[in-house]
This record gives sequence, C-alpha cells and structure tokens, in this order.
Amino acid sequence: MASTEGLVPITRAFLARYYDKYPLPRLSDDIPRLTAELRGFADGLLREHAPTSGEELVVNEADCEPPHKIDENLWKNREHIEEILFLLDDSHRPRSLQEKATPEDIDLAAVFGDIEAKFKTSLKTLETFQLRNADNIFSTVMTYMPQDFRGSLIRQQRERSERNRQAEIDALVNSGGRIRDRYALLWKQQMERRRQLAQLGSAAGVYKTLVKYLVGVPQVLLDFLRQINDDDGPMEEQRQRYGPALYGLTKMVLFIRLFLLLSWERFESRKPQMDQVSVLQQAVHVYTSELEKFIQFIGEVVANSPFLISAEDAGAADSRKSVEYKETIIPPGKTHEVILTVESVNSYIAWDFALIQGTLSLDIGFRMEYVSPSGEVTLILPYRRYESDQGNFCTILAGSYKLIWDNSYSTFFKKSLRYKVDAIPPVVEMPQPLAEAG
Repeated sequence: MASTEGLVPITRAFLARYYDKYPLPRLSDDIPRLTAELRGFADGLLREHAPTSGEELVVNEADCEPPHKIDENLWKNREHIEEILFLLDDSHRPRSLQEKATPEDIDLAAVFGDIEAKFKTSLKTLETFQLRNADNIFSTVMTYMPQDFRGSLIRQQRERSERNRQAEIDALVNSGGRIRDRYALLWKQQMERRRQLAQLGSAAGVYKTLVKYLVGVPQVLLDFLRQINDDDGPMEEQRQRYGPALYGLTKMVLFIRLFLLLSWERFESRKPQMDQVSVLQQAVHVYTSELEKFIQFIGEVVANSPFLISAEDAGAADSRKSVEYKETIIPPGKTHEVILTVESVNSYIAWDFALIQGTLSLDIGFRMEYVSPSGEVTLILPYRRYESDQGNFCTILAGSYKLIWDNSYSTFFKKSLRYKVDAIPPVVEMPQPLAEAG
C-alpha cells in the first residue's frame, strides 16, 4: 500500500493550479469553418428530400449540443467514427461506388477509401487511450488499497463485473443490436464503473462491506472518489478548461457522419459534387489529426494529474507491518488454529500469511476445515506447505471455519508466523442510480 504522507485534498482549486501547467494547444481554426460547410451541404440535401426515420435520429442529434462531460464526448466521437466506418465499408457503399462503373466512381471510391483508412487509425487511437486510462485509474486506486485479501476482493469484484459487462455486449451484438444500441450500453457500463468508484469513496453499494476493512486508505482519495460524479465537483475544472475544444471535434465528426449518411441514400440520383467531396476530405484530415492531438494532450494531463500519484512517487510502505497482523510461534510438532464464525452464505473467509524472516525451515503446512453445528468436519482447503499465501474462499454454508497452520511434521524447528484472517460479510452488487464523470 502506498504511503499517504503529503497527500492533500483534491479540490477544484487544487486542480486549477495543476491545469495551469497544461494549457491546451490551440486547435485548428478550420474546425468551425469546415463544420459549417458540412452543415450547409447536409441542409441542402434535406431540403431536396425529407429525412428517413433513421436519418432523422442523426439530424435531431446534430441540432443538440454535445455532452458536457469529457469522457462522454470521447465515447460519442468513438460511436460516430464507428458509424462512419460502417457506411464506408464496401458492402454498405452505394451500388455505383461498389461497381466503379465510371472514372468518376473510381476517383470517388479512392477518396472514400482514404477517408476510411484515416478513421480506422483514429478509432484504434481512441480505443487504446480509453482502455489505458481506465486501467491507470483503477491501478492507482488500488495503489492505496492494502495489498492483502481486501485489495484482492476488490480486484475480483472488478474482474467479475467486467466479465458480466462483456457478456451483455456479446448478447446485444448476437441479437442484432445496432451500433447506437451497443454504444448506449457501453456508456451505461462506463457510468456504472464511475458509480463504483464513487461508492468506494462513500462506502456504499457493492463496496459497503469492504470499505470498513480498508484501514489506512487516505481520506483525501476517498473524498475525491465520492465527488467524482458531481457536476460541480473537482472534475468540473477539467471540463471548463478542455471541454470546448473537444465539443468542436464532437460536432465536426457528427456532421461528417450526417453528410455521408444523407449522400449515401441519395447517391444514385444525386452524386456529391467534387467541391463537396474535397471539403469532406479536408474535414476528415483536420478532424483525425486534431483528435489525435487532443488525445495525446489529455492523456498526458490525466497521466500526470494529482489523482494519479504512483506508489513510487508517494513512497512504498510494507503493509505486512500493519498492526492488523498477528504474530505467533508454532513449536515443532504443534499446530496453530483460528476459528472464524460465518453468519451468512456467500461470505468470504480470507487469509494472508507468511513465515517471518529468520525462520530456519521456510515452509508451514496450511489447511482449512468447515465444522458443522453437530461437530462434523469437512475439508475445504487441502493441506499444503507454503512459505506464504494470500487467498479467499466464498462460503456456501454458514457456521464455523477452522484455519490450521501445521508444524507437526517438524521435529526440531519452530515456525514464526505473521498472519491476518477475517470473515467478510457478503459483497452483493445491488442496482444503483447511474452517474458518471469526466
């Protein structure tokens, strides 16, 4: 667990001083100009032909302001890029573009192929950034968690949640869900992740039964996590500083998508003019290059922000020195037993132990048994010899569980053991109101 020495409350004012060191480089002045031109092209197509029901959804979105939160905007950019790539796929292009029947069609197909390649690169860049950012945040939070079974249980809970989320996505895709449906679910899942961080800070929901075991977690970090979803919380400073530039990119890619969508439906009767295609090509070049510039910038800001303090920078601390650990000497030929009482099924029996340095024989036997109310003994964890071990077991029966360290095989050597054990109540993920951050 990282040292908490020197940590300060992460307020909006504190972040403002940090962000002063990271002024956003000016994005291209071509963004508003090209966006306005694409809007004009789209409006012209809509005057000639009323939108279909599918087009109307995108038209209505284009009339709205982008989301206020940074991460929601990034998800919207990713959704629009994937929708554009769907349109640009050979099988979804207008028939004349697929057949390349005329020199004009050949030229247009080459332009759209270049556009497709640029968007594929942008999508990969954005996906990589989001994945790395999510892992960094969780890893940093875990830096300040005790490095024993308590932190392990939180990691297991996250892994379980991620498997469930992926299963949701797979089920939606297999049932024929559209791109917009998939991204609505992806954003819902992102909000759930943010909610869980907030729950960790307020000891609510899925983490309620775990947080009371997290002795030593810096209160300033918990306070920050609790406020991470607030519209007027510390993260609002980041939105005010960097949001407007990203909003312009979100608007731009939406109008690229809208113009392509309208052009595809009307392509056979009214091919886009070459000056329009030239504007589209320029807009795609500006958008993809400026998005990459923004992602590189915001990635550096997030990676170095006060919230993401590394264990090395904060100063490492050995959690085994915590007063929560007990020490005992097990004479040769003897055992040491601890009995834990579990009141509810799906509770966790958790342990963390090691032989103290200096012990001549570097292993100890360990097993776990369940003792029924009638005294019947059932082996839960088979006997094995360890230098150290950390683990947990989810119970299927209430009652008594006996953890046994066994030095009976030793004739001459005592064992000095440091250990910690606990019975943790069930950790149940309950439905909660969704919130988000960024």
